Amino acid sequence: MTYDYIIIGGGSAGCVLAARLSEDAAVSVCLLESGGAGRDILIRAPALVAAMVSGRPKINNWAFHTVPQAGLNGRRGFQPRGRTLGGSSAINAMLYLRGHRKDYDEWAGLGCDGWGWDDVLPYFKRAEGNMRADALHGCDGPLKVMGQNAPLGISQAFIEAAEAQQIRRNGDFNGERQEGAGLYQVTQFSDGPHKGERCSAAAAYLHPVLGRRNLTVITRAEVARILIEGGRAIGVAYKRKGDSHEIKARREVILSAGAFGSPKLLMLSGIGHAEELQAQGIDVVRDLPGVGQNLQDHLDYTISYKSRRRDVIGLNPLGLLQLARAGLKWRKSGEGMFTTPYAEGGAFVRSDPALGRPDLQLHFVIGIVDQHMRKIHLAHGFSCHVCVLRPQSRGHVGLTDANPASPPRIDPAFLSDPADLQVLVRGARIMNDLLKAEPLAPWRGKRLYPVDGTDAGYEADIRARADTIYHPVGTCRMGRDDMAVVDPELRLHGVEGLRVVDASVMPRLVGGNTNAPTIMIAEKAAEMIRQGR
Repeated sequence: MTYDYIIIGGGSAGCVLAARLSEDAAVSVCLLESGGAGRDILIRAPALVAAMVSGRPKINNWAFHTVPQAGLNGRRGFQPRGRTLGGSSAINAMLYLRGHRKDYDEWAGLGCDGWGWDDVLPYFKRAEGNMRADALHGCDGPLKVMGQNAPLGISQAFIEAAEAQQIRRNGDFNGERQEGAGLYQVTQFSDGPHKGERCSAAAAYLHPVLGRRNLTVITRAEVARILIEGGRAIGVAYKRKGDSHEIKARREVILSAGAFGSPKLLMLSGIGHAEELQAQGIDVVRDLPGVGQNLQDHLDYTISYKSRRRDVIGLNPLGLLQLARAGLKWRKSGEGMFTTPYAEGGAFVRSDPALGRPDLQLHFVIGIVDQHMRKIHLAHGFSCHVCVLRPQSRGHVGLTDANPASPPRIDPAFLSDPADLQVLVRGARIMNDLLKAEPLAPWRGKRLYPVDGTDAGYEADIRARADTIYHPVGTCRMGRDDMAVVDPELRLHGVEGLRVVDASVMPRLVGGNTNAPTIMIAEKAAEMIRQGR
């Protein structure tokens, strides 16, 4: 089979591209996805994300692991990534955040022409079907964005606790000002037949247009490599149900497999650092040393408490009964606690008042989260997370071997730059003081993993327990220098007919969650492709 465009990966970027490119009835589009259709109840019901994120069992989740991290006492980190149509937007906390406007101006300053804040804002707005309609938000886009349906009282208390620590209230983290504390907006349907359901990228963009005659979606497709002849990408080889297939592309192959999958597939196709490819016995098609480099991620540190009150999440008999009742309410009305993102409240703060923008983000969770839900605590409780928004540490994604079925070799190199640990300790202190503020006293019980309050104590606890909060980017970064993988139009350097469109192209990690920026990147890329750029 031959198509005009072949898209590898049906995650957030791939769903946007498939929907936008197939709006032109004169072109044919094929989307390849390794997972399923992205419609099951675990995805649609927001509260059931807890059953997927741990990767035990692997439901809609690649459940990757890192190599041992020297900065984390030699521990192997866990890296959940979505494996279904919708990608990680199908298993995330649904938080809608763009980052800080200066993040994008810095992209432009790094040689990524056309990616400054004023350039990207129209694509954020194009994507949004936001209940907020103003100069900074769009209300007609496919991605439904709303205020939370039923935030718990403890989340309001978190905001009051922040105010008690001189962190002012913020009603819109994507508004004129990012700094402050408030409730997160979520990607969720607010009305209609899907009221209260997760609005993944697949539900927003792809599922409504699957009937288009010029759009082919192939799920359970394991891509082996990109076919390249004469310096041009001409197609894709993949396996499905044990059978090998090849399809061809008249115009472009678009790689949207994410910060781990995209560099892996480039290397399997002979594109990457020549020495690394040769070490795996792969013929070098294009020596491109930046492939897999520049990995950045938000390292996350958590403080958790058992709760004296029972109006938060607990995994004991009473808590499970509460969740079951909430599930029945959700099925009937699309409302109630089953719509929760768990991380209901949050804050953006500065570790140093002299900084020009926040460098720390807090996520306040209405239950105890320990080791990505891999360590279960039966008690009712709550947690707060803090991460360094612009880490200096840089890691690498490589190949485990030349077998396409093998997972990528992931090394975030967490805390390899000492500055990250210093900022994270300051963030831990800010978070600790906030959680001890009076508004949270009615809930605050025994603390899990107490520390002695010294810098050394926090440093030891961070190295013992910190891990990702799921924002890997940068491994196929855009730019014009020798280590860039794609140009500002996201075309691969040195190979025609091949683009990368996903979070891997970010030159620097943004100051916030990464799903909305990834969708924005795909919206902008779709327009560039349709314009022939």
